[in-house]
Amino acid sequence: MIMPLYKLTATHALELINNNTISVEAYAKSLLDRIEERDPTVKAWAYLDPASILSQAQSLDKIPVKERGRLHGVPIGIKDIMNTKDMPTQYGSPIYQGHRPGSDSSAVAILRSAGALIFGKTTTTEFAATNSGPETTNPHDPNRTPGGSSCGSAAAVADLQIPLSLGAQTGGSVIRPASFTGIFAMKPTFSAISVEGQKTFAPTFDTFGFFGCSVDDLELLADVLCLKDDEAPIDTPLNDISVAIIKTPMWSAAGPGTVSAIDKTIAILRSNGINVEEVTFPAEVNDADELKRVQRFIILGEGQASFLREYRLDKAKLSNEIRDMVENTSHLTNAAKTEATYKYCKMRESIDSLVKRYTVVITPSVIDEAPIGLGDMGRATFNTLWTGFHVPVINIPAFVGENGMPVSISLVGPRYRDQQLLLTSQVISKILMAKGYWKL
Repeated sequence: MIMPLYKLTATHALELINNNTISVEAYAKSLLDRIEERDPTVKAWAYLDPASILSQAQSLDKIPVKERGRLHGVPIGIKDIMNTKDMPTQYGSPIYQGHRPGSDSSAVAILRSAGALIFGKTTTTEFAATNSGPETTNPHDPNRTPGGSSCGSAAAVADLQIPLSLGAQTGGSVIRPASFTGIFAMKPTFSAISVEGQKTFAPTFDTFGFFGCSVDDLELLADVLCLKDDEAPIDTPLNDISVAIIKTPMWSAAGPGTVSAIDKTIAILRSNGINVEEVTFPAEVNDADELKRVQRFIILGEGQASFLREYRLDKAKLSNEIRDMVENTSHLTNAAKTEATYKYCKMRESIDSLVKRYTVVITPSVIDEAPIGLGDMGRATFNTLWTGFHVPVINIPAFVGENGMPVSISLVGPRYRDQQLLLTSQVISKILMAKGYWKL
């Protein structure tokens, strides 16, 4: 039996398109058929125009092989906080219903110029800043959340409606939904990829990210988006790899699925001859309450400024969460925000020193499996700290929880060593995924 085209990974699809085994149009039609069948349940898309998609695909098929871009014909879903010149960008808010910015965000423009098929806009919570919003469901259990705020981007990839998608993370909006839906994802080093042309929430934390079905798929996007290390990545032999397991000060929040995932990771890696060491944060970073406090002060303080425009336009259409930020109901002072920013910078320096000592850090991705219900997208308990530390993170969906839902671990590298982290993730993911606890 011939495998349906929608099941192809981005890497495999690109290979078949480039050698003219399949057409972009045929691939796009297969994905649209999948969406027609499944999306009434999953609800991953905020905007989709099948006629436009097929027209783009036909145009791409006419381009001579020697003139094709590096992502020729690869369909990509775009989180609906990123501007698109030919589609609405509504930021998950009724204030912007039908809004057309008329230009692409930086990342979308780069991908389009590389020949990608910009497929449609995926759902997001309000301005990617709140914990509830669209009725997007988890493809593996429609009664559970896919996680947010990049809910549609994760759900669409996990449901094989699209091979790649873009997201953004302020707290845990890439890594958490990737874990909840059982796919690979990357949050690169902060500022390594421009966020120009996407909705701002907290500029000190806002980071571009992306989703795929393998590390190879992540590397496709990383390459086109120019994630380049100063030093060439090193393919380290297994017995020379050093892994730091960092449960973080938030470990008391970990549920049984995450506890099991970390325990299994340690056992599997050690059985493969990899040196694994359990490590704690330096004392100045190891206070959970203090970490939460400084994160909260920075994010709420920056959100207050980011959403003032929408508050002035039509505050009645804003959620209570956004209004509270702008109205400063937490009574944050400028002095408190300044102190928090300074303190987090010092913490970041300590983490830099720690992470550089190891080939890779492994840490939890989530508290546990995706929770039941769509009203709560889950918590970024194990994510926000790494986002604020500005280090690259890759989600590896290797395990399952007590209810058969996916549970992931995160691989973390030093700042601006994204290529090295991708290479190390290839090695670690193959070892862990070979156990077959979770299968994409």
